[in-house]
This record gives sequence, C-alpha cells and structure tokens, in this order.
Amino acid sequence: MMRNSALNPSNWFGRGASEQIGTTGDAAAVNPLIPTGSGLFDSLTANPDKDVYLGRPFGEITNLTVERVAGGAVIRATGLAARQGIHTVRLTPEVEDEIPVDGVLTYRLEGIEPVRPTAVGAPATREVTAARKLTDQQLRGVRSIRVEGLSNAQVARR
Repeated sequence: MMRNSALNPSNWFGRGASEQIGTTGDAAAVNPLIPTGSGLFDSLTANPDKDVYLGRPFGEITNLTVERVAGGAVIRATGLAARQGIHTVRLTPEVEDEIPVDGVLTYRLEGIEPVRPTAVGAPATREVTAARKLTDQQLRGVRSIRVEGLSNAQVARR
C-alpha cells in the first residue's frame, strides 16, 4: 500500500511529459529572455566586472527527470541543441528567487553557442544534459516542475 501512496517520496514526481509551448494558459506571450524580477540584494552585490551569462534556450527538451535525494531533489533535463559545440549549459529559473508560480516551478534549458561555426551532426552528438539540486524548502508548495525550450516543454508532476 505504501508503495503507491502519495506519502512515498519516490512517487512525488514522475517522469517528464512533453508539452507544446504556449499551453500554460497564459493569454499574453511571455518573452523568456526578459527577467521577471530582481533580488532584494542585487544592488548591493552588483559587480560590473562579473560575466553576464549569454546562454540561449534550447530548441527542444527531450527528457526531464526529478529524483529524490537526501534533503531535496535533483532536476535533470536533456535538450537537443541545434548544432554541436553548445557549452556552459544550465537550468535557468524563470523566477530569480525560484519561487513556484501557481504551484509550478519553471526553468529554461540554456547553453552558450560556440563563436565559430560547428557541424550540425547526428542528434546523439547534440544532446546535452543539465541538472539542478533543490532543497525540501524550495520544493514546498511545488506541484509540478516545468523545463522549457523554444518549441516544447517537459513537465514532471507530483
């Protein structure tokens, strides 16, 4: 009985399921490249010499898993890059403070494109995976985790 119970932490999130972009119910288009907020201490810690992350969203998110670990969970998303050589891949939170909006914690899978032209290559050579650890406190109130690309999103629900 406990194996299928909602009380079992291993049942909290299932495997990701693909969704088309724009299915979140928002009538207005949202530009994922424009930040939606700023942190309380941004002006105190602003460093003009700090590098700015120039990552761009992946076209397609192919897989999403959420695994329970001690004290939280690890989100692991795989995307298919448009060409080989994408680097410095990360899951960028939609909301800077990583606070769920209506129970949904949303990230974008982003990477930096190489300066020089590279081959497109076979899909297996363009797959890239990024992960992010969340604490139990960050997961409080989260009903689903969504990772977006340009053409689709993967969602894992509790």
